[in-house]
Amino acid sequence: MPKVNQKAIADQLGISRATVSRCFTNHAGINATTRAKVFQLAAEMGYAHLESRSPAIKKARKRVNFNVLICSDTEEYFRDDYKSPGEQILVGVSEFAQAHQVDVDVDFIPPSVTSIDDPAFAKIKSLKSRKNRGALLIYPFADSIIKELSYQLPLVSLVDQLEHESIDCADVDHSSGISMVIDQLIAKGHRKIGFYTREYTIAASWSFRRYSAFVEKMARIKLKVSNRDIIGIFPRTFSSVVSGIDEAIKRTKEGVTAWVCAADHQAYDLIDGFENHELKVPEDVSITGFDGIKRSAGRPALTTIDIPFRAIGMTGADRLASRIRQRFGGSQSIYISGTLIEGETVATPKS
Repeated sequence: MPKVNQKAIADQLGISRATVSRCFTNHAGINATTRAKVFQLAAEMGYAHLESRSPAIKKARKRVNFNVLICSDTEEYFRDDYKSPGEQILVGVSEFAQAHQVDVDVDFIPPSVTSIDDPAFAKIKSLKSRKNRGALLIYPFADSIIKELSYQLPLVSLVDQLEHESIDCADVDHSSGISMVIDQLIAKGHRKIGFYTREYTIAASWSFRRYSAFVEKMARIKLKVSNRDIIGIFPRTFSSVVSGIDEAIKRTKEGVTAWVCAADHQAYDLIDGFENHELKVPEDVSITGFDGIKRSAGRPALTTIDIPFRAIGMTGADRLASRIRQRFGGSQSIYISGTLIEGETVATPKS
């Protein structure tokens, strides 16, 4: 197995060893995108860059330190068919860190982990030093982990609002985003619109919030929604992604002309399922997503909501710095509006 060091990171990214080193010291000449990619790969490879800094340097600095914890299997996070939103979030965090001389450590936590006593946390040595330290959370974590971490560190959740009185959140405005995609479908003539999502190992609050926004919008414009046209969320959950897609195919053949998906990756899964059953998008059925993730080659451009992940990363980092300076106080939730992207997956429904 190759040794995990800065040279290995540099070789895999096709950059110099000096560039990697400068990423870990907030060198002004390194752009935020490069730093985010280095942080991501270091986390994936298990490189603990804090250990590479000399004790004298660390002692001389009285700087704020951020742990960025990403709840995701690395295989899912680094999927080939779409660019993970986490990368753009890290770019925003990196920009803030560079401007304010903040040290950043990134680690992946598998969704199956339910306690900070798990080896996945034990290997994060930087968490043992709590002085001037807080954590940014990307993606949903188990409630038990949130509770345990909140006793130890100031926390800010990114793109996932938590029902916890002491945890701040920086997120997209789900309501306005869903409203925009439904308005787009209505303008094209759709009236029979369904909602599609799926279950995750850890309940995704963003999925519930987008579903809630869907129901509210449909009620406001006085369009009825059949319970049978709600897929992947209580009470209409399915045992697998395939079975949920099969149900969407069935409902499409029974009259649904458009599906609002809670996320872009869900929309692409649905498109694949439709195409496997000879249903064309958007000729036979329209699909919208939510995220604005970068599509891979050969994939259709989704009609979706572009989430300002970079701004969310910067805003969340700024809020965490404030939290570290003032540990206790009322929590804040900050919502940033996304923008509608008109893609290739929405068309006028067949008569």
